[in-house]
Amino acid sequence: MAVASFIAPVIASPLGFLSPENLLEWAGPIAIWVAVGIVFAECGLLFGFFLPGDSLLFVVGLFVGNGTIDMPITLVCALLFVAAFAGNLVGYAVGYHTGPALFRREDSRIFKKKYIDHTEEFFNRYGAAAIIIGRFIAIVRTFITVLAGASRMDFKRYCLYSAIGALLWAVGLTLLGYLIGNVPVIKNNLEIAIILIVIVSTVPIFIHRLKSRSAAKHGG
Repeated sequence: MAVASFIAPVIASPLGFLSPENLLEWAGPIAIWVAVGIVFAECGLLFGFFLPGDSLLFVVGLFVGNGTIDMPITLVCALLFVAAFAGNLVGYAVGYHTGPALFRREDSRIFKKKYIDHTEEFFNRYGAAAIIIGRFIAIVRTFITVLAGASRMDFKRYCLYSAIGALLWAVGLTLLGYLIGNVPVIKNNLEIAIILIVIVSTVPIFIHRLKSRSAAKHGG
């Protein structure tokens, strides 16, 4: 139940007003800049945790492939990489200066302390590698940057892992959408494809929670 409520905002996004396809179509000629802003916010600003990430990048690539976004794929990937990397730097700074206060923050209608708790468990388990792995996990990619700053993770090492993560996540998923997004079976079932991407991005959360519970029982 706890895990289900943890990922509920993520699953709800593609089905509601935050559908990446709807957002980009609504943005029209500034679609790429809207995407850049969303990627930056999700990686660096705490309120960005509910925004579409994986699915948005995939749809951006698809839109570049079919001409809806009239911009070279290399430039699009470069912009999204910079947004993802810069977002991580901002997230680190937020955690460095306000981390302790964030850990004491009370629940609100949107923010839940369990988001921090689950991310902290993930960070403690995987250490620096969590900066890369966390890119592909909804909600975790937002709070992992704050935790890195709050824990005073070595900044040079953090920048290296952030760059690798931005390359694999922002560039990788965008290229995936560009290369296969317009394949008929995917293009004609885009909503299903987006839902599958979101589900895949939440699978590590389930696995991590199951392992944590198993370890807790074994320890008890």
